[in-house]
Amino acid sequence: MNRQPLGPDIELHRLAVPDRGRLPFAIGTFDTIGALSRAGFPHRHSFHELAYVTRGRGSHVLDLSDHPLRPPQLCAIAAGQVHHWGRASGLEGWVLLFEEDFLLRHPEDAALARELATGRPLRPDRAEARGLAALLAELDREYRAARAGHPGVLQALLHVLLVRAVRALPHSPPQAPAAADAALPRPHPLVAHFGRLIAEPGRADRTVGSYARELGVSTGRLHELVREATGRTPARLIRQQQTLEAKRLLGATDLTVRQVAAAAGFADPAYFCRFFRREVGLTPGEFRAGTGGGKHHGPGAESIDPRTARP
Repeated sequence: MNRQPLGPDIELHRLAVPDRGRLPFAIGTFDTIGALSRAGFPHRHSFHELAYVTRGRGSHVLDLSDHPLRPPQLCAIAAGQVHHWGRASGLEGWVLLFEEDFLLRHPEDAALARELATGRPLRPDRAEARGLAALLAELDREYRAARAGHPGVLQALLHVLLVRAVRALPHSPPQAPAAADAALPRPHPLVAHFGRLIAEPGRADRTVGSYARELGVSTGRLHELVREATGRTPARLIRQQQTLEAKRLLGATDLTVRQVAAAAGFADPAYFCRFFRREVGLTPGEFRAGTGGGKHHGPGAESIDPRTARP
């Protein structure tokens, strides 16, 4: 990872890995991945991250929700989410980073990665913990050996890891192993693309029409596909994403309400305040006061240290 300052906004970290065939993927320990894997200041990624904590104290804060660490624990962060480690010390375990392009062989994996990042962290039982640790160790060995065909092997192992992690979530109903893959979400490619677009920060035009034009379909067709796949309208999903982005900025930056409004796609700050109060039940100022909002900065560091990332 490397850091890209965004002025007064939340830092965006991009994946910058050692050569490894230039795969948009990396795995290692908290130490070998580097200092930013333990960053104590709010930031977001252009990629997905899975952090499997086997030892340590503190908490993991994801989109303003503070989750105390009780290892073993799998913390999932989807691209675009804001997170940091709160008062963390002695972190040990695995850190796995991957861009969405790495999931093309198993496109349903993007939905699984996001599902893992929407709720509480996964605290596996003893058998699940052994299985996850074994998969991560195998991923690490395959990544470092970099033998012929290793990208396909890594994609297959990551697919298994995501499937098993989602199965282990408390709300996941038990499934027969033979039927598990068939029951996984397989969104229409256009719906998945729409989901990625609305999650991109900093976009000014967030109307349904603008997204439909970018996707090359009519607004009616976009509405039909999104409603069928999610049960919600595109407009509702856009409003939910705008609300989430506004919460992230109010809680993790010192941006003014006018600046937050603009960053969330609102030209009129007064309308933004009415919108936010309707959606959240609080004014932007009340919400910020309740979160103790304010930006935190950490020391500059490369996240994947090439001196320690080599085998």
